[in-house]
Amino acid sequence: MSRIEALMRNMSLTEKLGQLTMTASRYATTGPIIAGDSTQAIKDGTIGNLLNMVGADHVHDMQRLAVEESRLGIPLLIGFDVVHGHRTLFPIPLGEASLFDPQTWALTARESAREAAADGLAMTFAPMLDVARDPRWGRSAESPGEDPWLGARFAEAKVRGFQGNDLAARDALAATAKHFCAYGAVTAGRDYASVDISERTVREVHLPSFAAAVATGVAAVMPAFTDLAGVPMTANAALLRGWLRQKLGFDGVVVSDYNAIAELIHHGIAADLAQAATLALKAGVDIDMMADAYRRGLPIALNRGWVSSMEIDEAVRRVLTLKERLGLFDDPYRRGAAPETAATLASRRQLARVVGSRAIVMLKNERGVLPLVEGTARFAVVGPLADASAEMRGPWWGAAAPEGQVTVAAALREMLSESRVLHAAGVAVDGDDMSGVAAALDVCSRAEVILLCLGEAATMSGEAASRAHLGLPGRQREFAEAVFERAKLLRKPVIVILFSGRPLAVPWLAEKADAMLAAWFLGSESGNAIGDVI
Repeated sequence: MSRIEALMRNMSLTEKLGQLTMTASRYATTGPIIAGDSTQAIKDGTIGNLLNMVGADHVHDMQRLAVEESRLGIPLLIGFDVVHGHRTLFPIPLGEASLFDPQTWALTARESAREAAADGLAMTFAPMLDVARDPRWGRSAESPGEDPWLGARFAEAKVRGFQGNDLAARDALAATAKHFCAYGAVTAGRDYASVDISERTVREVHLPSFAAAVATGVAAVMPAFTDLAGVPMTANAALLRGWLRQKLGFDGVVVSDYNAIAELIHHGIAADLAQAATLALKAGVDIDMMADAYRRGLPIALNRGWVSSMEIDEAVRRVLTLKERLGLFDDPYRRGAAPETAATLASRRQLARVVGSRAIVMLKNERGVLPLVEGTARFAVVGPLADASAEMRGPWWGAAAPEGQVTVAAALREMLSESRVLHAAGVAVDGDDMSGVAAALDVCSRAEVILLCLGEAATMSGEAASRAHLGLPGRQREFAEAVFERAKLLRKPVIVILFSGRPLAVPWLAEKADAMLAAWFLGSESGNAIGDVI
């Protein structure tokens, strides 16, 4: 008898539902914190999976509770959003997609997996494969963009990179293809809004990247929060069981998005948690993330005859199979067993620098302003994003600290010298304070070249970060106009470096700049990557 079947025969209903439950966690100075519960639930076997716990020591502490103090000793599956890096950040996916280079996409995912696995993690909620064609949608930043063919190649590369050749390897992560499907087509680009598009568009635009992920062997799939033609994806049996499982033959784990099963009540298709849990389970969702719907709702549904023990067992087997494939039963502490070396970390930062420089898109270079002449005496580096370390991370910054991300000003000071780099922010990314403009204009007057660093804040892209207007936020346009006016009087070139998680509609800026670079959010080595290019 296999290990999984032996466990299945010995598990109570409560323990089975624990394997279908994923709960958020974190570690405080007082110890581990489980959202809405306690670590006793891990010992009791009523929580079998966690998200958002990072740090090998902390992860191993939690695994010990499951493996050494629970009745059955089933290890935890612990996941985290490793979207464009873990502690070392690479360019946001939208920026990285502009490389058109699957080998590099796979390489950055491989390095991200190694770093996250060294932190004890075994699963990532990535890659995000939603085709994005409305720049107002904030999650465009996480997307490979507007083209389904490119999205499919991106899917293949990222799955290969995260999972490696052996899912049980100490440096492999289970990848999760999300958000299935058509989340990027939300009405008017408003996050969580309904999606109502043609069947042809669904199949030709929004399904190919997921088909590619499944064909590459992706371990997990996450349904979208949203509804498609009135049917929430978390309960969409036609696409989850019909297309994904039956037509494509996907036999991996389907994990809900955060609280998505409970949100079936808000969608208006379930009266209570028992009904919501029934709809999700019958659609093919195996793991309930943060709704606590399976633990609380499925026992009621079982008593009412809405679901069968066989349906619950089917989901539990898939979860246990994934844990076995990850090697968690054989050695639950293999990930994070040894710290990474300084040489490994330095090599990863160098890769981030190279990939960052390649992700930059030149939008304009009039009269050959770029590359800059080597003998330039002084550079004015101005704008709210010229020396903002935390902003360089972009959205979904994983476990990266706010400090330590290289800015444009910091990079040029290192490449040139302190005396040759003059810096002033001028204005904030957002807000009305113009008191710093005069100092920034003075800096521009004392330099030979002006680098104008403008754009969005990192939090203006990502989840729940849709924008109705795609221009520069705050008073940045007024500040930029003042810089252009000063530069025109002094006959000095202005190079605009535009940071954003989406395409911005700034034709006036492109018209007035001598050169213009789309820098997206390039991650940990942002400033060095930009410095290398200019």
